[in-house]
Amino acid sequence: MKVLLLGGTGEARELATLLTAEGVAVTSSLAGRTKDLRLPDGAVRVGGFGGVDGLTRWLRENRVDAVIDATHPFAATMTEHALQATREVGVPLLILRRPGWTAGPGDDWHWADTAADAATLLRAGSVLHQPSGADERVFLTIGRQGLDAFADTGLWTLARCVDPPEPRPTWCTLLLDRGPYDVAAELDLLREHRIDVLVTKDSGGPQTEAKLTAARELQLPVVLIRRPAAPLGVPVVETVEAAVSWVQAF
Repeated sequence: MKVLLLGGTGEARELATLLTAEGVAVTSSLAGRTKDLRLPDGAVRVGGFGGVDGLTRWLRENRVDAVIDATHPFAATMTEHALQATREVGVPLLILRRPGWTAGPGDDWHWADTAADAATLLRAGSVLHQPSGADERVFLTIGRQGLDAFADTGLWTLARCVDPPEPRPTWCTLLLDRGPYDVAAELDLLREHRIDVLVTKDSGGPQTEAKLTAARELQLPVVLIRRPAAPLGVPVVETVEAAVSWVQAF
């Protein structure tokens, strides 16, 4: 059985290991936007397909039996391309998405649909605990894409990314780092930079959850950007084990 695994996440790497051990011919596809890629087991291809047409052609030429989309929960374009291409070729598609985060006691969360909406909340000052016009300081952890939406908030901003954006922004302080993170280090970071509000994506998973725990302990408000909805009519699982079971059903 030949499976194309659209990866780049920890779940995708784990799934590639398990399926390869079972004798499934897995090809993991990585976008290649991040340096120092963590390569999964099995065959690997790096780079885009060239849109829906290119992915459709690749599926046919390689006689793929199934596609698993285990990309980041915010990789909506890749998910849409996978949906169109698999329908065109007539092969099944499974989406593997880790569950999003859930607010607990003591959390002060504010939801936004897009990065632009999150920036609007900051400009309005409605989520901040300080009076409007005070010297608020923002910790931005949304990755490289979407940073420009916050360039004109007028607030001091610390932006954490794995790789530097191009061109490198001058309106914020850039911190290059890769998870997983622990609560103690996140608390130190928030205190050191005197952060007043955290802005992040609802990525889910334990690797970057420590910042939410740290914000709760310091009683800081958090602005979360909602993840795109999965397409209708496509099976979605939340665990690697469930994805393995889906493949075994063939």
